[in-house]
Amino acid sequence: MNDETIPQITDSHCHLDFPDFEGKLPDFVARAAEAGVTRMVTICTKLRNEPNVRAIAEAHAPIFYAAGTHPMSVAEEPMVTVDQLVALSAHPKFVGIGETGLDYHYTSDSAQVQKQSLRRHIEAAQRTGLPLIIHARAADDDMARILAEEHRNVPYACVMHCFSSSADLARAALDLDFYLSMSGIAAFPKSQELRDIFAAAPVERILVETDAPYLAPPPHRGKRNEPAFTAHTARVGADLFGLDYVDFAAQTQQNFDRLFAKAAQYKAAA
Repeated sequence: MNDETIPQITDSHCHLDFPDFEGKLPDFVARAAEAGVTRMVTICTKLRNEPNVRAIAEAHAPIFYAAGTHPMSVAEEPMVTVDQLVALSAHPKFVGIGETGLDYHYTSDSAQVQKQSLRRHIEAAQRTGLPLIIHARAADDDMARILAEEHRNVPYACVMHCFSSSADLARAALDLDFYLSMSGIAAFPKSQELRDIFAAAPVERILVETDAPYLAPPPHRGKRNEPAFTAHTARVGADLFGLDYVDFAAQTQQNFDRLFAKAAQYKAAA
């Protein structure tokens, strides 16, 4: 295949401000393009880092960004305000709220403050119309309850990023018309149960991502992940849904454009 015939996909979640990419971003962006990964959303996990993440998006045409306070950092970071997040959303390449969520695996001690932070991020998504980006680990019951409660109050759009939770949480999210994002975990040999959860979901609700520099899919497992490797996970997704890669890639592009409409409109205006 030449570059013009490689199916295009989007890495819907990566962390390009991390030291792994410092000083080499043009190389990673170029490798991504060679693999058909023509857009990336880089995620700011601590608001004090937002200027750096914004600068990355401003410097590279294919990169968009989102910002929030990661649940594992909530106890150490200043509590985010809804107004802060709404103000950030004015930037033309700011396309999502988060990542936010709940993580009781390592940071259950901060569960209460995590829930407070999550609700503030949800309100920002409700006010801006931008999609919420959720991290969920070992907190399925609280996660499903809060997402549903807030959605009943004011509907909002959401992606369960790097989804690797239970079938029950997947169903709860899909019942709210949310999206599930496949990371490299879905490509790990021992992840059949997770692949089954994805396969049971509507293909119209599936995104792909790397969570780079983490969770590189085979054949790069254990190495630094990068946006180009989204293609490996997407090929696993195509197999799961019984689709040709070109059709699955096109479907995930449609899904991303529907959820991250601001990014899609930016591309159209460029």
